[in-house]
Amino acid sequence: MKLRFATARQGVAWVQDGIKTFWKQPLALTSLFFLTMMVLSLIGVIPVAGTFVALALLPVTTLCMMLGTALTVQGERPTLPKVLQALRLEPERRNAFITLGVFYALSFLLVLGFSALFDGGEFARLNLVGGKLTPEIVMQPQFQRAMFATLLLYVPLSMLFWHAPGLIYWHRVPAIKAVFFSMVACTRNIGAFTLYGLAWMAVGIGFGIAFALVSALLGSLLGSWAAAGLAIAGSMALAAMFLTSVMFSFRDCFEAPQALPPDNTF
Repeated sequence: MKLRFATARQGVAWVQDGIKTFWKQPLALTSLFFLTMMVLSLIGVIPVAGTFVALALLPVTTLCMMLGTALTVQGERPTLPKVLQALRLEPERRNAFITLGVFYALSFLLVLGFSALFDGGEFARLNLVGGKLTPEIVMQPQFQRAMFATLLLYVPLSMLFWHAPGLIYWHRVPAIKAVFFSMVACTRNIGAFTLYGLAWMAVGIGFGIAFALVSALLGSLLGSWAAAGLAIAGSMALAAMFLTSVMFSFRDCFEAPQALPPDNTF
């Protein structure tokens, strides 16, 4: 496994490649994202352990979208059966993903636990068990401090786990080593990831404005249900685009492995 140096401009290229690839199979990739999120939501409602298990499965969810992206690049339709077939791992990689998932869940809960020092746990409770987020809650200074603290800590947490699923799957790297090299790759290519983040912020704002205008038009013509449906579909599509772009950042930060998995999806 060898690291690559990505120029700052490549961060913008990752966004462009992700969007272009998504539009090759928009329904399939959005459906793949929706199905994985639905599974996590169903697991999350299980009492006591559900939330922890759902968090632990998030790295696998990222890998599912990476595999879907790889299939799309190869000209195939990224269906759920094909992705599940690619996820049939031998015990070594399967155990590495279990370790990675547990590490991620514990780390995320630790970040939320830290935020409780600022608002008594309100922000953490809304993230873990849900609830109604009212303007009154959001405007509370302690809630905003908790939210800001979580954001600051989640950035390095994301860097630790950004490349880890791909490193385990394609390079067969152990979980802890994958987390370490993920952080190294993100730090080494900080310029590219900075522009990558800024570009996605711009795309998100642009899509938000466009969807707001179209939703207002549909709402006036067809009713609020049409506007709500478009907002949900647009949000899922945008999230799927974002996760599609993750594959390109991984591809440009690491050289392709000499021995690919049997499915050859890289």
